[in-house]
Amino acid sequence: MKLQFKVIFFLSVFAVSCGLESQTNTTDERPNILLILADDLGWSDIGCYGSEIATPNLDKLAQDGLRFTQFYNTSKCFPSRAILLTGLYAQQNGFHRTHTNPISNGITIGEALKSAGYRTLWSGKHHGIESPIDKGFDRYFGLRDGASNHFNPGHQREGELPPAQKRPDRVWLIDSVTHQPYTPSKDFYTTDEFTKYALNWLEEYKNEKNPFLLYLAYTAPHDPLMAWPEDIEKYKGKYMEGYEAIRKRRFAKQQKLGLISQKHQLSEPAYEDWSAMTKEQQEEEDLKMAVYAAMIDRMDQNIGKIIQKLTDLNELDNTLIIFISDNGGSAEVPNVPGEGEIGTLSRWSSLGKSWANVSNTPYREYKNYSYEGGINSPMIVHWPNKIQGGKIVNNYAGHFLDIMPTLLDIADVTYPSSFNSQSILPLAGQSFFKAFDGVDVAREKPLFWHWRNGKAVRKGNWKIVLHGSDKWDLYNLKDDPTEMKDLSTQHPEIVEELANLYQNWENENAQIVAGQ
Repeated sequence: MKLQFKVIFFLSVFAVSCGLESQTNTTDERPNILLILADDLGWSDIGCYGSEIATPNLDKLAQDGLRFTQFYNTSKCFPSRAILLTGLYAQQNGFHRTHTNPISNGITIGEALKSAGYRTLWSGKHHGIESPIDKGFDRYFGLRDGASNHFNPGHQREGELPPAQKRPDRVWLIDSVTHQPYTPSKDFYTTDEFTKYALNWLEEYKNEKNPFLLYLAYTAPHDPLMAWPEDIEKYKGKYMEGYEAIRKRRFAKQQKLGLISQKHQLSEPAYEDWSAMTKEQQEEEDLKMAVYAAMIDRMDQNIGKIIQKLTDLNELDNTLIIFISDNGGSAEVPNVPGEGEIGTLSRWSSLGKSWANVSNTPYREYKNYSYEGGINSPMIVHWPNKIQGGKIVNNYAGHFLDIMPTLLDIADVTYPSSFNSQSILPLAGQSFFKAFDGVDVAREKPLFWHWRNGKAVRKGNWKIVLHGSDKWDLYNLKDDPTEMKDLSTQHPEIVEELANLYQNWENENAQIVAGQ
């Protein structure tokens, strides 16, 4: 699936006609791109970021690639996913408050790369209202909406209890065909099924000369907590030590791995007193975490299948793989009716605040917060033809905004000023491609966050952040990466400077929305 130099002229003409220019260079082939997105995965939830959960395939990608320690999401799933697709802030592409509207003011990575000759494939979660087939993707299978039952997102099947559902009418798509609801066979499990479609496409298009973009957007480990019994059994009883012991062990492992420095303090605990719980409560909490771990384990198993397929096709060396999570670990506990044991299709259970505090070790807060626990993603980048492995990138403040410009840089594609006769906004992020060669990449512009009650600005090592109040906290992330020491009273001038930058950013984006 590689693009030979003799084909580039034809693709260049085609790309220009669509408003995108593919730039020729000295290379005669461009890489495949595999973009893997986890759902509600905390910063410490995989082995190479400190976890006790078995993730050998992700750990191997990290060992042979790069790990980033400061790569940011938006603290919420659908804004993060819209930013990933477009390279624009959610306040620019229309996803800052809701996912129930079309993407605006930009194009997707599917549209950009398809116009430049890539085969574009997407399996997994969307969290929007448009069909990926209409947004530049050749093939799509997955959940168009948000969260769903992992074993059965549709109607009750014969011989089973009713599946626990937030809503039974979630939309699923198979290419252009809509299923509402989608009631699959009894061997269905979201993580496995998303992988199966991806593997089938890799086989189907294996003889094509053009490269591919495969976007694999898992719904794991987002609630409901559901996993195969054999995976759960691996972890039952392993969490009876309680929150504190697991969190401290993860922190120690992160230090040993070199992910964090001596300046990282373990943030204040936000979990319940394990010793004050009854034996039954402890066993329930152990089971919740065992199911959560099993979901991550199963995701890693499926990623291993994709890696093996790429290896069998002799494509792994020239495939750029990016693995990342859409936000921090979640403390949300929705009230969804259902009965049965935790981990099964009839029971909607969630991780809860205490285990989420462990999930985001060493940082504070969770999904929906603009503190580091809500917005800092674990990110692995792997590309044997380009990257010398085993390195940790801890000096670059990256963002989901940067993924689109980086992919276009790698694919040798110029981002257009218009697409299909419609003007679009310039990309808000920057390419970090040079980091693949070990070059230090500096952040050129400040970063901004606003999701519901949370706001933040980061400029250099300074960050202001608030949640549900009008008072900005100030942190120096170089000296205090876990946000333990509020310096707002010592440096009011820095707070004022960053607050003004935030207000200007908010005003500019309000004008964009008003002009739509």
